[in-house]
Amino acid sequence: MANIVVNETKSAGVQFRQLSDGQCRRIHWASLEILERIGIRLYLQEAVDLLKKAGAEVEDGNLVFVPPGMVEKALTTAPKRVVLCDRNGRPVMPLEGGRCFYGPGSDCMHIIDHRTGNRRRPVLQDVREGTILCDGLPNVDFVMSMVVPSDVDEMRADRHQMAAMLSHTTKPIIVVTYDVEGLVDAVEMAETVVGGATAHRRRPLTACYINVATGLRHNREALEKLVFLAERRIPALYIPVSTCAVSAPVTVAAAVAIDYAGVLLGLVLSQLVQEGAPFIVPGMQPSPLDLRTLVSPYAHPERGIAQAMGRFYGLPQFALGGASDSKLVDQQAAAEAALTLLTETLGGGNIIHDLGYLESGLTFSLPQLAICDEIVSWIEAFVQGIEISDETLALDLIAEYRDQGPYLQSEHTRDNYRRHWYPDLFERADYETWVARGGESLAERATARVDELLAEHRPEPLPADLEQRLRDIADG
Repeated sequence: MANIVVNETKSAGVQFRQLSDGQCRRIHWASLEILERIGIRLYLQEAVDLLKKAGAEVEDGNLVFVPPGMVEKALTTAPKRVVLCDRNGRPVMPLEGGRCFYGPGSDCMHIIDHRTGNRRRPVLQDVREGTILCDGLPNVDFVMSMVVPSDVDEMRADRHQMAAMLSHTTKPIIVVTYDVEGLVDAVEMAETVVGGATAHRRRPLTACYINVATGLRHNREALEKLVFLAERRIPALYIPVSTCAVSAPVTVAAAVAIDYAGVLLGLVLSQLVQEGAPFIVPGMQPSPLDLRTLVSPYAHPERGIAQAMGRFYGLPQFALGGASDSKLVDQQAAAEAALTLLTETLGGGNIIHDLGYLESGLTFSLPQLAICDEIVSWIEAFVQGIEISDETLALDLIAEYRDQGPYLQSEHTRDNYRRHWYPDLFERADYETWVARGGESLAERATARVDELLAEHRPEPLPADLEQRLRDIADG
């Protein structure tokens, strides 16, 4: 018997968009007008010269005006898909369409010690332990440095972070460095681990997050990094980060237009250095400064516009979720982590970072990262949709059992119960069972999960000679 079914969807996942195509076009046109009529200052003469030679106009030494045609050309050569690989060369992060991947952030100045509960300055061992935890958590896809170690030379702390990450995980790494020299060393470390520059270019283990203060002003270090990465064909995350009411107007639309003008300039520059250089755009919303506290919040609800622009351009994007403005691993921290992870996922952020962040990006917590891992698992089950089919409707079973039950004993139940999501950290037992187990809070259970993984999980080690080579590069 033929079994032909036309135009039937068994499982329709959740879909969401914050802006219409028309709204995206208006922001795009605003960014083009900023580029063409207002101009952007660049503090690297090599970048100014490249843009001028290609057709941009320059005034006052470094105020660059880019015509729309240069942007349109760059959009045709930048790859719409970027794939990050693990340490063994396996393609594990295809940044495409609505594929979402999750990991921590970088460079928090404090950590909440999960063993004592105290907020303190981090040390290099915190980077090592955080990396081991990331390697062991099933829903963490990539690693960032999480904290700034205070027990090493502060000018070379980025090298020590990179060595620790490469030594304690096989997952892809998003690297942040203080200057281009640090980036050169970080790339050398990655190339050492994967077998050379050619191997890393073909199967990149690392990408670099470049912070630009605002779309209207590009500092020398950011531009040097972008040029270096484009030359090497290593993925660059070029992320202007304006703050509403400070470095941009108070309205989010204006701030996004400014930042994306800077993004498009960076895109043009990267493609002038080398056509086809992989380029990742921000899905991170410009922060609306809280005018009551003068703090830039991480868990604000004004989200989704930058992600909509990334999707409008069809380029991979770097988003922010799993962060909280709370100072503790508490109810606010869990709620804000869940809300930001859900909204960033619905918006289609490809690389969603800052899981485990507290205190508006100043403090990191390993238990909070473990809670975020559980939230991501919940979201994965939510967005995948519900299959509607003969198997799931189970009409034959209903006809057999009618109202007699229990369906628990049926073969259909045994075959299909795993379709449902089961938590590891979230509590579902009855009250008496929960009390008998110790009556622990979510934060306490997450802390126990961290201790368990740090005691039992063993990341795949590097050969001793490669470990030594990484230490030599880090020490200088």
